[in-house]
Parts: sequence; C-alpha cells; structure tokens
Amino acid sequence: MLLEPITLGVLHLRNRIVVSPMCQYSSPGGVPTDWHLVHLGSRAVGGAGLVFTEASAVSPEGRISPDDAGIWNDAQAEAWSRIVPFIRGQGAAAGIQLAHAGRKASTDAPWRGGRPLDTAHGGWTPVAPSAIAFDEGHPLPIELDAGGIAKVVADFRAAARRAREAGFDVIELHAAHGYLLHQFLSPLSNTRTDEYGGSLENRARLLREVVAAVRETWPAPMPLWVRLSGTDWAEGGWDIDECVQLARTLRDAGVDVIDCSSGGTVPHPKVPTGPGYQVPFASRIRREARIATATVGLITDARQAEDILQRGDADLIEMAREFLRDPYFPRRAAKELGANVRVPEQYERAW
Repeated sequence: MLLEPITLGVLHLRNRIVVSPMCQYSSPGGVPTDWHLVHLGSRAVGGAGLVFTEASAVSPEGRISPDDAGIWNDAQAEAWSRIVPFIRGQGAAAGIQLAHAGRKASTDAPWRGGRPLDTAHGGWTPVAPSAIAFDEGHPLPIELDAGGIAKVVADFRAAARRAREAGFDVIELHAAHGYLLHQFLSPLSNTRTDEYGGSLENRARLLREVVAAVRETWPAPMPLWVRLSGTDWAEGGWDIDECVQLARTLRDAGVDVIDCSSGGTVPHPKVPTGPGYQVPFASRIRREARIATATVGLITDARQAEDILQRGDADLIEMAREFLRDPYFPRRAAKELGANVRVPEQYERAW
C-alpha cells in the first residue's frame, strides 16, 4: 500500500509517502531561496508523493525565528512560485504549511541555541491567546484582542490566496506543536473568559474561523489539511478526546485530512517516545471522526510504514528526519517491499 497511488478529493498522489514540514531557518526576510529549491526538489526527485514546505509564517510576527520562511507578501509568494513547478515536474504534489508561532515566536535558530530574542537582537514581542509566557526566560506575550484576532484570520486568508497563486496543490494549517492555533485549543495556554476561551467550542473558534476564511480563497475540492497535536502530554491540557471531537467539526467544515502529531504546548513534557508512538492518535481520529489521517513520528523504515497502512491506522505516512537522512527513501522502500517507483530518466542507469 505504501507505494500505491491514493486519491483524496481532487488530489492524486503517486504514493502515500509524504515529506513532513521541516523548518530550515534559512529564509532571509521570509523569502525561500535556492536552498529550498534543492532541499524540497531533491525529495520530489527521490520519489515522495507529496512534499510539504516548512511552516511558512502568515505574518512577520508569526515567525518562529527571524529567518523563517513566510508567505505574507508577494515577494515570498513569487519565490515559492519558482520552487513549486520543479516539485510538480518530478511527479510529486506540492504542499505548503501555513503557520503562526504565537507565544513561541521570536527565537533564534536551533543551531544557535534557540534562545528567545529581544528587540535588540532582531526579535519582537510575541502575541498569544493569553498573557502567559511559554517558558522561563521567554517574554510575556501580548494577549490578542478582537482586532488582533481578526488580523490573524485575515493573514491566513491572504496567505492562502498567495499559496493558490504560487501554484501549490495542498494547504495545511498548523494547529499543533504549541503554536498559535494550538495555543487557543489548549487550556494550559488559553485562560480567556470571552468567546475564545473556556469550552472546547470557544477554544476552537479561532481555528474554525481560520478554516472558513481559507476556504473563501481556497475553495473545495482543493485539498485542505490541518495538523493537530493529539495531546499536550501534560495534565489538564489538550487531549485525544477533545482532538477527536474537533476532528469531526473540521471534517464537517471542509477539512480533508488530519495530520496527527503531538505535544509542543509545554516546554518539558514527559513523552513516551518510541517507533510510531503517535500512530494511535491517527488511528483513533480516523476511526472515530471518520476522516482521512496522516501519521508521523519515528517512522523510519518501509515495513513499519506498510504495517501502519495495512492495519488501517492511517491513510498516509509522513516522514521528516528520515528524509533528512535519505532524500531517496521511497526508492529504498520500493526495493524492500518489491514495488516499483518512477526514476528520473537521468538516473535510470543506476537502477
């Protein structure tokens, strides 16, 4: 199944292998560069069915780091429009993940320590659902008021329009990993008492508004995915029960796929990691919410991925670090599973 084509709405993928979004922290001014052309393009050449960009900020204040990729202006969209055709030309679909970091914004690149940046060092003041810092040493974010929330929704709408103009096949909304949309979902980061806080219906209101706004410019049946964290891995936080309820709501709102990850809201969770440790979230959402799911997290070999699909735990397999280690993983998977994948003519003499 891993190497078989799959159709989701109008999206036709040559196989079920997806390159998961991976931040590169290498976009001066939010503009993707030749690094992204080669990085993303090589995974398309390698045989993946769908290649996602890294989390791409919908506004300057929505960046994780000063050099995050973005799509809040036309120059960024134009740069993406040079990369997308190459991905598609290799037989893969091109997806973009739209994101806002919220209170986790304004930090340095991981290889420089990932520390919070103040304004004297290129940083800015983050925004959040509530004035609660992410961790000790992180700045106190500004609590979004009605105007700020409206701006977030408008920024996602404008980013979706630019994504469509750039030629992307799929949009994914990043509502996981403790970033802004997830911050609204989790009681640990959202203590509001207005219509955006308290009940699940209220905490999910911003995400529902963003989905509706994106659908105005990215209409069905154009594929729309949402990445959710199945749990905060913390007592009193977001959990899989609420995640299943939300997935049903998103399905009815026109979302096609739930991309299942976990964590990110609290800085030092106790996570029982292991091979495929997040697969149960995808399985339960797929079964109970009756929506297609993608699973990710310590999936590193073809047989493991094939078994997940054969059990019906997910519809698609996302991989991140394994694709950093081996851009040609799908070709290795095909050999292991006795299947065939397309090889570029330029590379045929090696197969």
